[in-house]
Amino acid sequence: MGFNFITFDQKDKVATLTINRPPYNVLDIPTMKEMNEALAEARGMAGISALVITATGSKAFSSGVDVRDHTPDKMDEMIRVFHQIFRSLLSFNIPTVAAVNGVALGGGCEVASFCDLVVASEHSKFGQPEIMVGVYPSMAVAWFTKIIGMKRAFELLLTGKTIDAKTACDYGLVNQVIPDGEYEQGLEAFLAELTGKSSAVLKWCKKAIMSGLDVPFEKGLSASEVIYQYALMGTKDAGEGLKAFLEKRKPVWQEK
Repeated sequence: MGFNFITFDQKDKVATLTINRPPYNVLDIPTMKEMNEALAEARGMAGISALVITATGSKAFSSGVDVRDHTPDKMDEMIRVFHQIFRSLLSFNIPTVAAVNGVALGGGCEVASFCDLVVASEHSKFGQPEIMVGVYPSMAVAWFTKIIGMKRAFELLLTGKTIDAKTACDYGLVNQVIPDGEYEQGLEAFLAELTGKSSAVLKWCKKAIMSGLDVPFEKGLSASEVIYQYALMGTKDAGEGLKAFLEKRKPVWQEK
């Protein structure tokens, strides 16, 4: 599939969607449509252990959704296309990783934060400055309280402040901060923590985690039991992993 504003490829067990509108990688409607097309394609790919969303250059992951797409004649389409990114990511059964190397502001911060895992270079910055221009971040208001808590969410969303990568990590927006001179190697090492695992087991683990969100503990525990007993344990890789441990050897994963 040909794209104009993104690139999308697969290497080994990782599919990578790269926003390619340097230097600021602004998300306009055509770019977001292409992102949704790539996400739909990625959902059907076999044998991948992770989806990475990243961007060209080291200035910006994305400085946000194009302000020109907020006008009344474009707003409905912009919201629909933008929110489809999150609805698509929500349906992914493999881990999603945002690799942030530069500023992630507005819609860029929202896209990064909605991935399961976020790694960032040391010079990266995060923020939701929408309040400064008289609007609010339509996804972040529904999401941030769930991942960073009410006080931090109010702080970022009501003030529009920008925070550095270390602070974002302290807040819970970022999993790991990588020194600038070691970004590529650090990202590769981070992804290796996923690609070295069974793709099938990663999928069932993620499904079990998601089944416990926003439900009482007992309901989440029951859902996990069903997945564990009747799905996970029916995979070849679960048996292989346990057998390899007992035999003191490295497992050889078989499932896609």
